[in-house]
Amino acid sequence: MALTPKLELRQSQTLVMTPQLQQAIKLLQLSNLELTAYVEQELERNPLLEQGEADSPVGEQSDTERRELNGANDASGSTALKISEDRPTNAAAEAALDTDYASLHGEDSAADAATDFAGRGAMADAGGGLAGAYSSRGGSTRFDDPDYNIENSLSDAETLHQHLLTQLSVAIHDPVDRMIGAYLVDSVDDAGYLKEDPAAAATRLSCEPDRVTAVLTVLQTFDPAGVFASDLGECLALQLKERDRLDPAMQALLDNLELLADRDLSALIGVCGVDAEDIADMVAEIKALNPKPGLAYGAETVQTLVPDVFVRHDPEGVWIVELNSDTLPRVLVNDRYYAKVSSQTRDKGERVYLSECLSSANWLVKSLKQRANTILRVATEIVRQQDNFFAHGVQHLRPLNLRAIAEAIEMHESTVSRVTTNKYMSTPRGIFELKYFFTSAIASSEGGEAHSAESVRHRIKQLIEAESPNSVLSDDKIVDILRDKDIEIARRTVAKYRETMRIPSSVQRRRQKKVLA
Repeated sequence: MALTPKLELRQSQTLVMTPQLQQAIKLLQLSNLELTAYVEQELERNPLLEQGEADSPVGEQSDTERRELNGANDASGSTALKISEDRPTNAAAEAALDTDYASLHGEDSAADAATDFAGRGAMADAGGGLAGAYSSRGGSTRFDDPDYNIENSLSDAETLHQHLLTQLSVAIHDPVDRMIGAYLVDSVDDAGYLKEDPAAAATRLSCEPDRVTAVLTVLQTFDPAGVFASDLGECLALQLKERDRLDPAMQALLDNLELLADRDLSALIGVCGVDAEDIADMVAEIKALNPKPGLAYGAETVQTLVPDVFVRHDPEGVWIVELNSDTLPRVLVNDRYYAKVSSQTRDKGERVYLSECLSSANWLVKSLKQRANTILRVATEIVRQQDNFFAHGVQHLRPLNLRAIAEAIEMHESTVSRVTTNKYMSTPRGIFELKYFFTSAIASSEGGEAHSAESVRHRIKQLIEAESPNSVLSDDKIVDILRDKDIEIARRTVAKYRETMRIPSSVQRRRQKKVLA
């Protein structure tokens, strides 16, 4: 067969991931904090974007869109949907929010991005005049100063590192020893434990190991008691030494903390050489110590979990699902600025740049609005599917997967997966991640409706919490009890669920209950 060159025409269809489509997909899986940081970067990069007002919608492009979006807002200004307990939500009232590839490849015109800023400018002038009337008397601070920030006047809590360095400057005067001490202070973690071995520190500092050990002995007398320990036993020993309670029996107990963790009191009595009453007193004294003394100084501030969706029960008997609009970034497209600058621009490259900025700004506003509506629609369907959970508790949590939600709202499973990533829902029963409501199914022993794995975990936890010290439930016994309640489950599954909830075995629980008794 001869090989000859020739030309052929072929027709095919392919899906191209445009930058705009990639951005829309990326925004779906971002949390509100990550989304705010992303929008701030876009505000700095794109001169046609402006920060929206606190009471404006998430994305705002024209007066027509503003009226349509505000029509879907409740009195508090947050987009909300109502779900009846006895009838499904009207599908016509829900916007089509899944990815529409035809619309994603289109571009909004400049007229769709027109926004009126005259009213806001007048309000800003009025606000500036009002703020200018306030100033501090007898001082130089003015509230109308753009550089003024009330948070700058707050004092920071002293960190563990600063607290130890202050003691180091008083306790050690030799420059070399002080340098060694500063290095060891830098090697202490937030809990107060020394992360580096003294021998390794001596090698790194090119000094004698005995000198490092001598400095470490001084540092271990610092406040709080127990810092610069290499492990838990040494940390507790340092605290007992400060209280003058580190006798041979207590040291033997610290050397066998694994027996204390297992609640093996008989073995501890033999190791320490004391009676049961002394062991009880020693254990009580150990419990009064602080296993992480460094956390008392300069611990990191715990970030409050901010929900993306609120769910509340209406007196009329419906569940109201609404977005947390306070955490959503608001951006506006300054179309007037674009018209003014483009009319004065003659360079072709500058015109192309302005056109790209306008297209990017319009797309960001559209993507933010679509993201908010998609989250609301997915959350609404989750509430509808898990209605019994919100009404009666975790025992009535149904098995649910991404496909069920995707089919109900006519979206792809990947879209639902991105929406439920790092998103949280505030309910009357607490704050839950959206993925919490997706659980696997456990078959019924009599062929009835399947049970949710999360509800079965909750039942196991309830059974263990209700057991008496004289009748501790084994995993086999829990299996029998659950089967009587129409739950078909294997013993290894019970053990796995128990371990994920950090519940000890029946032998360990029996020892623990004897100690507490």
